[in-house]
Amino acid sequence: MTQLLMHTAGGDYCSLDDLREIPMPEETRSYKPVSHYDLAKNLAEVSGTLLRDYELERSQYGLTRDGAQLFGVHTYRNGSDSMGLSIGFRNSYDKSMSVGIAIGASVFVCDNLALTGEIAIARKHTSNVWNDLEELIITTIYRSQHNFSRIVEDAQVMQGQHLTDNDAYRLLGLLYGQGVITPRQIPVVKKEWLTPSHDEFEDRSVWSMYNAVTEALKTAPPTKIMEKHIALHQLLAPTHHELSLVGS
Repeated sequence: MTQLLMHTAGGDYCSLDDLREIPMPEETRSYKPVSHYDLAKNLAEVSGTLLRDYELERSQYGLTRDGAQLFGVHTYRNGSDSMGLSIGFRNSYDKSMSVGIAIGASVFVCDNLALTGEIAIARKHTSNVWNDLEELIITTIYRSQHNFSRIVEDAQVMQGQHLTDNDAYRLLGLLYGQGVITPRQIPVVKKEWLTPSHDEFEDRSVWSMYNAVTEALKTAPPTKIMEKHIALHQLLAPTHHELSLVGS
């Protein structure tokens, strides 16, 4: 089942050409809007130049119904059958959020996303926003391959960390307490843990729990989705700290 990693509340999926048709707000002395289309197109062009060992697998875009908020993902493959390098990005026309870009990995079987906390960067929509963005995009893409490799290593370690059901339930409470998931998402995580939608996550491991949570985060709004995924990775990934709940 191929789907965008998030379902925008009251939103729609769209193509790159559709982004061009969304009316942009007027520019003022203190606010310069960034085109959804130009952001997605420039990211793809720079990535295509710098990621020479990677091939674009797919591009996915989600918009709120009024077109004011965008969340997009470009996913690249470099020979792995399980995970690909992903570039997640967001933008708004209603000043609800500044431009943000984050590097991570997509799990091919389910489109679940892993984002780290190091490269999620945002810039305000000021008069020199495109000068900032050009430098930001190039710097982020240059760092992306190292970050992707680390996420793949994190995933391998998490696959080897066993969880009992009680471990998983304690983690569920921690995830809610830390604000990673909402009360409405708790049943989704529990269901995905107990009866995974994909055979790859039937092993009782931290990685299976991680993907149960990312399945639930597909309902997160675009203003929060990047932060939620980063918080999840910081909480569960072994490069940040060992889980004290596991095996307790």
